[in-house]
Amino acid sequence: MYLRHFALREAPFSITPDSAFFYPHESAQAALNTLLVALRSGEGFLKIVGEVGCGKTVLCRQLLKTLQSECVTAYIPNPDMGPDDLLMALLDELGVDPAPARRRDTSGHWRSSRHQLMTLLASCLFRHAQQGRRVVVCIDEAQAIPLRTVESLRLLSNLETEKQKLLQLVLLGQPELDAKLAAPEIRQLLQRITFSEYLGPMRVTQVAPYLAHRLATAALDEATDIHVFEMAAAKAMARLSGGVPRLVNVLAHKCLMLAFGEDTHRVTADHVNLAGLDTPGVQAVKSGWRLWLGHLTPRWILPPGRAT
Repeated sequence: MYLRHFALREAPFSITPDSAFFYPHESAQAALNTLLVALRSGEGFLKIVGEVGCGKTVLCRQLLKTLQSECVTAYIPNPDMGPDDLLMALLDELGVDPAPARRRDTSGHWRSSRHQLMTLLASCLFRHAQQGRRVVVCIDEAQAIPLRTVESLRLLSNLETEKQKLLQLVLLGQPELDAKLAAPEIRQLLQRITFSEYLGPMRVTQVAPYLAHRLATAALDEATDIHVFEMAAAKAMARLSGGVPRLVNVLAHKCLMLAFGEDTHRVTADHVNLAGLDTPGVQAVKSGWRLWLGHLTPRWILPPGRAT
């Protein structure tokens, strides 16, 4: 709706995780550095825990993008599955046909043999190791992994030669992941996690550069103004969002719509506070703002006569 108005080629504040928009704020860069150093040194099990909306999936995709020329990578976005399904998902990501592991049971139905699935996976990993390629698997939303499947991850971590791990696993999840890993029945897995990092929100001072970075990435050309958000607006957005990137994106998108509806090229603190009233999950707007803005309705609809 507002792309031409702000000279943009694509939406700058979409909540779809796109590594092209990855912004290395302090916490994100620290997590990425930890993962890269640990993986390149051959560590087998790593963990990233972050709050909702802090950019775990974007971080994961940036990691895979960085490593794509160095090793074989696999990505499991939804690990809420049984052990056999997880093995088949891994085989599929690594380009291995799981059909040889399927057998008919006594009732005539096709079943997958876990032993055969593990054998297929191990053979694939050995081939990569013999050719000097490391295999890195990133499991997103890892807090959703059932306990019985977590145990199968421990068994996967046993795949190794005398010199190296055949499979390097990265778990990314919400804080509930730590609670799950603390369960007594899977304590052996917790002991194998050699590096972990916390992915937190941005600092207040990082919100303004974050906004400019997203606008620059989505800019139509070098003439695009990437300083659309006034400093007071960036500070208001930091306060309302708590520095959580997803909330910043939601607020920024609404602010651009408001500015477009008013035919202005600047986003003010008024726009941010008005957008905050319409955004669940943000910090409470001060009561004075609620009284001043309470009679207004966010104008997400274009005024009559405006072109799209």
